[in-house]
Parts: sequence; structure tokens; C-alpha cells
Amino acid sequence: KGAIAFPNAELDDLVLLRADGVPTYNFGVVVDDLDMGITHVIRGDDHVNNTPRQIHIFHALGAKMPEFGHVPMILGADGERLSKRHGAVSVTQYRDDGFLPEALVNYLARLGWSHGDDEIFSAAQLVEWFDLAHVSRSPAQFDPGKLAWLNQQYLKQADDARLAKLVAPALRSLGVDPGAGPALDKVVALLKDRATTVLHLAEAARLFYQYETPSPAKLAELVTERTRPALKMLETRLADVGWERRTLGETVSGVLKSTGLKMPELAMPVRLLVTGRTQTPSLDAVLELLGRETVLARLSHHLNND
Repeated sequence: KGAIAFPNAELDDLVLLRADGVPTYNFGVVVDDLDMGITHVIRGDDHVNNTPRQIHIFHALGAKMPEFGHVPMILGADGERLSKRHGAVSVTQYRDDGFLPEALVNYLARLGWSHGDDEIFSAAQLVEWFDLAHVSRSPAQFDPGKLAWLNQQYLKQADDARLAKLVAPALRSLGVDPGAGPALDKVVALLKDRATTVLHLAEAARLFYQYETPSPAKLAELVTERTRPALKMLETRLADVGWERRTLGETVSGVLKSTGLKMPELAMPVRLLVTGRTQTPSLDAVLELLGRETVLARLSHHLNND
């Protein structure tokens, strides 16, 4: 905010203790700052009017005064001060909603401060680069979409084993057993690039642990006289091939070549039969993670029990 001056004549007499003996805010924070040895007080500019009063208390106590700085408030999309009506929540709520702590720190730091064009930086880089001189004097607007994008970048870079530990309880909260399927870290590795939060990642991972029985209408739409022979051919070939993603992809391509079908004509019914869904990640990756036994059992259930 730069240098700020207040005429003493404008300051009222301070109340230090309430009638019940409880210290007022301004007295309490000064004593607290002295007790903790605070050297710099940096807070929102909504506290500007409190600062001269606290300066007088420091002087009255004969104490060394800290450096004071005031930064602009965070605003909502409508330009008003951020509040609960904008969806503002506690830091712990963002954690529970699936945001990584390093992403939230990065976003909040970048919200009112900049280091050139750097959008993503570590905590160590923040400590090294931070300079109050580069803090904006204008209020910043909180953008949930930008926070989600930044969290997505951190999810992409995150260690798969670490993410698996975060996704597991999120799956359990959805009523899904993360032990009833492929290794969760491998599922996370496949899905994390498209996830914006840990909860989003958990929802995407459900298909590997919780089968959704296809509706008769959807089965009739996709398993037709044209596609059924190709599905049976794929079932037969999958029984004998190596169960690696590359080999599975080649097997699917071979069936397409043999039948003359286009990829969507085969991939959509296969997805439906083995996961209960028509929208999934790459088919060869899904087949690999589900495993031969599960894939063949589900194909056989729908193709051989009419």
C-alpha cells in the first residue's frame, strides 16, 4: 500500500479491556505479537485502521514495533469482497474436495504476487523468489476455474503411489472397495492427466472396481448382428494373447482388419460389456488393467448367455 499516515487527532481513546476483563482485539494482538517475537505483520488492507492504534500500544509498552504491511483483499467474480456467498470455504474444505496443498499454496501466492510469467512453482522457489515489492496493490479476483487448472497440473506431476493413498479413502466414501480390482497406483497413472481433483480422480477410477450392468436398451443398440461376430472373434483371440497394452491394441486392430469394422463400432460395445460404460480411457489400457480373467468373464456373460 506504500506509506500511510493517520493524524493522531482522528484516533479515538482506546479501550484495552472489556467490562468482563477480556482484552480487546487490538490489545490482544499486540501482546501476542510481542510474546511470539513477530518482526513483520502482513495482513489484509481491511486492517489498515487498526494499525495506528496498535502502533500506539507498542509505544505505550515501550516495545520495539514490527514492520507493518497491508495487502489488497481477495474479491469474488463480481468484484465484491470474497465471502461465503461466493463459495468461499476453509482451507480444510479444499483439502476435503480433493485439492493438493501445494496447488492451493501456489494459487494463493500467485493470486496477489507474481514472478514474471511463472505460473507453477514449488514452495522452495516461492521462498526464494518472494518479494513484497512484487505484491500487487490492486485487489485480485478468486477464480475457481484457474485453481482447478493449477490443481490438475500438480496432479499430473504427482507420484502415483502418493495419489493412490489419497484416492483410496475417496473411493471408500463412494462405497467402492479399492482392493477389489487392479493396483490403484496403476489406475491413477492412467487417469490422473485428465483429473482436476482427487475426488474427480476417484470418480473416474470407479469403473475398475465397480461394474455397472448395462441396460438392455444399450446392449441392443451396440451389440448388433453387425458387431456381435467381431465381439466373439475378439473374445476368442483375447484368450490366447499376451496381456500387455501393446499386444492388446494389436489384437483389437487385427479384429478390425478381419471384420472391416471401424474402431468406434467395436470399441464402444467392448467398453460397454467389460465396464458397463461407453466412455472410458484408451481401450487397450482398460483391458490391460481389468485383467484377462475379468474381461473374458464379462464378454462371455453377455455374448454366450442369450
